[in-house]
Amino acid sequence: MSEKPKLTYFNGRGRMESIRWLLAAAGVEFEEEFVDTKEQYEKLCKDGSLLFDQLPLVEMDGMKLVQTRAILNYIAGKYNLHGKNLKDRARIDMYVEGTMDIFQMILMYPFTPPEQKEKQAVKIIGKITERYFPVYEKDLKKHGQDFLVGNSVSYADVQLLEAIFATEEIKPDVLEQFPQLQGFKARISNIPTIKKFLQPGSQKKPPADATYVATVLKILKIE
Repeated sequence: MSEKPKLTYFNGRGRMESIRWLLAAAGVEFEEEFVDTKEQYEKLCKDGSLLFDQLPLVEMDGMKLVQTRAILNYIAGKYNLHGKNLKDRARIDMYVEGTMDIFQMILMYPFTPPEQKEKQAVKIIGKITERYFPVYEKDLKKHGQDFLVGNSVSYADVQLLEAIFATEEIKPDVLEQFPQLQGFKARISNIPTIKKFLQPGSQKKPPADATYVATVLKILKIE
């Protein structure tokens, strides 16, 4: 039996959370090692574990994988979550690039100064509901399928569901005007492996708090 993938990152969501979601959706158990100090991070850099001195790091199949998209693409390919052919993969990748844009906004939101958070939240939700969610809503209605691409769950579905949950944490009623996405959320949430990951006690991480933000800023020397 092969060893479980080992995930090395800060003890929080960040760029690792999508990797956790995708592994969980594939039914793959994984182990985690959290970087809590600058010394841990510097050791990873010095011993050559981080190709570009950046986290996340995933060790699996005898490789040390870095760069979020590369890791996600490897997992999607390995566990048949990247479509049945090259055309499917292209469509999946386009949808994923959209959700990546959403994640980039949400990823930086906890690092927003308190006095700017309300304004930033309005800006983020406005962009998501005007530019991104309407695309998924339209396409789901147009092809009338349960999934974004083809007749089985893909990398794109997992990422979109994660993006929906993350956006709802900022604005709980964000799907009010998107009935197709409401149905999509219900369907994908009920896939057994994903349903399990959404339960309390899983390795799904909570929203970033002040402690997480302070730890990341300290380790990466961001002022």
